Amino acid sequence: MKILLVTDAWEPQMNGVVRTLSETVNALRGRGHVVEVIAPSDGYLTVPLPTYPDIRLAPFAKRDMQRRIAAFAPEAIHIATEGPLGLAARALCLKWAMPFTTSYHTKFPEYIKARFPWFPMSWSYAFVRSFHNSGGQTMVTTPSMVAFLKERGFTGLAPWARGVNLSLFHTGQRFSPEDVYAGLPRPIFVNVGRIAVEKNLEAFLALDLPGSKVIVGDGPQLEQLKKKYPDAHFVGAKYETELARHFADADVFVFPSRTDTFGLVIIEALATGTPVAAYPVSGPIDIIPGSGAGVLDEDLKTACLAALELPRETAASHAQNYSWESVSDEFFNLLTPEYEPKARRRWRRSRRMMRIAGSPYHLAKRDLRRAWRHVRGKGKD
Repeated sequence: MKILLVTDAWEPQMNGVVRTLSETVNALRGRGHVVEVIAPSDGYLTVPLPTYPDIRLAPFAKRDMQRRIAAFAPEAIHIATEGPLGLAARALCLKWAMPFTTSYHTKFPEYIKARFPWFPMSWSYAFVRSFHNSGGQTMVTTPSMVAFLKERGFTGLAPWARGVNLSLFHTGQRFSPEDVYAGLPRPIFVNVGRIAVEKNLEAFLALDLPGSKVIVGDGPQLEQLKKKYPDAHFVGAKYETELARHFADADVFVFPSRTDTFGLVIIEALATGTPVAAYPVSGPIDIIPGSGAGVLDEDLKTACLAALELPRETAASHAQNYSWESVSDEFFNLLTPEYEPKARRRWRRSRRMMRIAGSPYHLAKRDLRRAWRHVRGKGKD
C-alpha cells in the first residue's frame, strides 16, 4: 500500500513520538509498503516552538504539501500530530473528502497548561477533540487512554501499542564493557527523556533517596534544574548503544511524568533489565501492574525503594511482550485506505488542476485581474 505519514515531530528530534513513528515506518517498509513522510526537516522554512526552541515547526508548507500529496497519490493518509503540518494535511483531506487517520501521542492540553497555567484546558481539549474527531480512527497508546479520551468526547478511538528494539535494548548491555556510572555512589536512580516542565522531573529530583540521581537528556528546563539540584547528575542526551547502556547500568528507572500517554522509555528500561518506579497514571498502569517489573505508587519514593528489590530478569522478560513488528501490524490494520479507482480519479484531477493553476496562461490571467483591480481602485480614489 502507498501510505502517507504527516508529522510535525520527526528526525533529527529524538523523543518517544519520533522513535515510535520511525520504527513503524521502517517496519512497514520492510513489509513492502511504500511510505512517504512529510516532516518539518524536508527543507521547509521553520520557526521554533514557543518555550521550546529545539523543536522546529513548518507553518508555511501547505502549498508544497498539496503538490507532494497529489504527486504521491497515497491510498491511506495518517496525520500523527496536531501541529502546523498536521493542520494543513487535515484541511486538505477535508477539502478533497480524502479519508485519514490520526494518532494521539501527547496530552497536549496538559502540556499547554504546564507552560501557560492561565490558559483554560477546556479550550485546548476543544481544539484537539475537533482535530481528531474529523478523521477516521484515532490511534491512542493504551486502553486507559481510550477511556480517558472517551470521557472527554473523543470518538473513533482505538489502542495502538508501542514496541521496543530488543536488538539494541537488552540485558547484555549492562556493565559492557564497563559501568557508565563508575565513580557515582550506588544505587543509581535514572530518568531518561526530555528535560521539560511537563515531565514533572522535580518530583523525582526532590526525593531523598540513597545513592545517586541521574538525568539523561536535554531540554528547555536543563539549566534551571542543574542550578536547583546541584547534587543530581545531568549527563546530556545519549543515543543508540550509549543510551541503552545508561538504561542497563542503572538500578531503577524513575518515571515521574503524569502527562505521557505511554512512556516508551519505560519498556526500553525494562528490556535492559532495569525495573521501573512510577506514578499509577496512564502509561505505567497499562504496562506495569501484575508484571513484577516495576512498582507504582502515589508516593514516588516508596516506589523507588521497592523497585530496588525486584529481580532484573523479570523486568527483561516482561519487555519481550513488546515488538515493533506487531505494533506496525496494528497500525496498518487501523488505517483507512480508499477504494482504488476513486483514489486514482482524485489524484488525476488534483494534478490536472495544479498544472492548470501553474500554467503561463493562468498566471498571466491572474496578474491581469490583479492589475485591473488595482486600476479600478485608483479610479475610485
